Amino acid sequence: MEPAGPALRGLRLHLVTWNVGTASPPPDVTSLLQLNSLGPTMDMYVIGLQEVNSRITNFLSDLAFDDPWSIFFMAVLSPLGYIKLSSVRMQGLLLLIFVKHVHLPFIRDVHTHYTRTGLYGYWGNKGGVTIRMSLYGHTVCFMNCHLPAHMENTEQRLDDFEKILEMQFEGENIPSTLDHDILFWFGDLNFRIADYGIHFVRESINNKRYNLLWEKDQLNMAKKKEAFLQEFIEGPLQFKPTYKFDLYSDVYDTSEKKRKPAWTDRILWRVKNLCQHASKEGEFSEEKQTISVTLNNYISHMSYGISDHKPVTGTFGLELKPLLTDPLITLNPEGEWSAEHDVLIRYSAVPEFPSSAWDWIGLFKVAFRHVNDYVTYAWVEDDEISSNKDSKQVYMSAAEIPDAGGEFLLCYYSNNLQAIVGISQPFQIQPNRTLIEKDLAQEENSWTQTPDNLQSHIEF
Repeated sequence: MEPAGPALRGLRLHLVTWNVGTASPPPDVTSLLQLNSLGPTMDMYVIGLQEVNSRITNFLSDLAFDDPWSIFFMAVLSPLGYIKLSSVRMQGLLLLIFVKHVHLPFIRDVHTHYTRTGLYGYWGNKGGVTIRMSLYGHTVCFMNCHLPAHMENTEQRLDDFEKILEMQFEGENIPSTLDHDILFWFGDLNFRIADYGIHFVRESINNKRYNLLWEKDQLNMAKKKEAFLQEFIEGPLQFKPTYKFDLYSDVYDTSEKKRKPAWTDRILWRVKNLCQHASKEGEFSEEKQTISVTLNNYISHMSYGISDHKPVTGTFGLELKPLLTDPLITLNPEGEWSAEHDVLIRYSAVPEFPSSAWDWIGLFKVAFRHVNDYVTYAWVEDDEISSNKDSKQVYMSAAEIPDAGGEFLLCYYSNNLQAIVGISQPFQIQPNRTLIEKDLAQEENSWTQTPDNLQSHIEF
């Protein structure tokens, strides 16, 4: 009998697409991110925004500074145990991916890319931004697009999407977009409802007879004709068209233009193995699917009014057979850590780990936001103090440890893999009592002096 392979792993992924119309973030995104849902928490958040405010000053400084939306989502998600894994921005297009800490050692080969299509590709007002990764050994790609507007530009939308699909990631052995095991395609795709007049469209919406409009949705029509679209799957459009609304309302456009409502904001996906099986007609193989995608929920969020588009979310279950089961690095703090003395870290690597002199171990607060959000770090080679065949020890100086102590964790960053490849359990650092007592003494001292000082001010 063959030994059983690793058990299937279920991951919950929540994907957001929202054309925010240059607005600032709203006060609350609890319902958008389903933070109150009673089910299990999400493992990954993928947030694709379009028309993020990109004044020219922002555009020039995007690489150096995070924009308000990235800062906002980090502030919401990092206290809940999510780290910003990666982000990519091109003008008004922004794609952010957050993951739970526990998955970090199993996510490799993260790469980003952007493709400009607006104004003949010279200016990034339309196009696509993409992040790809290996997730437990399976390749996954996320593509946030903003395609050309207006009813008559269906062909241009399809041409632009084909161009975005053809882009190549820089780096060795990275598959093309369509060769990824799973590809998610989402964004303001700008497809409209053809043929029907505005009155019929609005009446159908008011009567919740969305199915009357599905067959004239330009994306549904294109999927029947275009071979490259037929492999993409979308959930049923059981929600109102998400464009175009008056701001801060759920009333469709009352301006002079009176735009016809449309499902411009969409989420689709494609599973590579399904496509290969389907193409061998009649030979549907019994080979077990090593990865599958289930859509649990595809909805719009009508309560958000900062833009003329309503956000759309898709909640997915990914079930996969992990091809990676052990982290490359296992690490933990040695003994009790205190801000009063130098401390030690012990780590061990799997034999095939490609270490580098530029690898480092970071000390992070438990609610850290991204890989550069460390409190301090140690170089694994320069700060090594002992080594044997099983493990190595690295030291950190007491001067680098926060005096107040608190709850922290350690992450090992691989320079060759450009990723966190090991993460410790959270642990406590004891505060520096000497300094705290000194501070308290100073405080008491200042209090004891206060009455005299007051007295001198009163006697005038």
